[in-house]
Amino acid sequence: MHELGVVFHIIDDVTKVGEENSLTDIQSVTLQLGTVSTVIPSYLKDCWEWAVKKTELLKNAELIIEPIEAITFCEDCKSEYDTIKYGRTCPNCGSGHTYLVQGNEFMIKEIAGS
Repeated sequence: MHELGVVFHIIDDVTKVGEENSLTDIQSVTLQLGTVSTVIPSYLKDCWEWAVKKTELLKNAELIIEPIEAITFCEDCKSEYDTIKYGRTCPNCGSGHTYLVQGNEFMIKEIAGS
């Protein structure tokens, strides 16, 4: 489970931002998480709940996850399609000349604190 390591990385980044902005309490952290990012949201939340209790700045912080749907682009027919449903093969023309446009992201979008 790499989610625990990911959570520690988030906590480090948020703590740094909190210190740079003289925050004393973080209420929430909003993440944008791609549906094919390899991070499992339920595991991430479980690890978050455990790890933030060990910090002063984030001890009551809620983790909010905004999913980003995976979209693939076909270079042959120039169409976009749902990656989860169809994978790497274009459902419109059958081509394998495709690439992921979005859905692999993992970004801190917002930190709410005081």
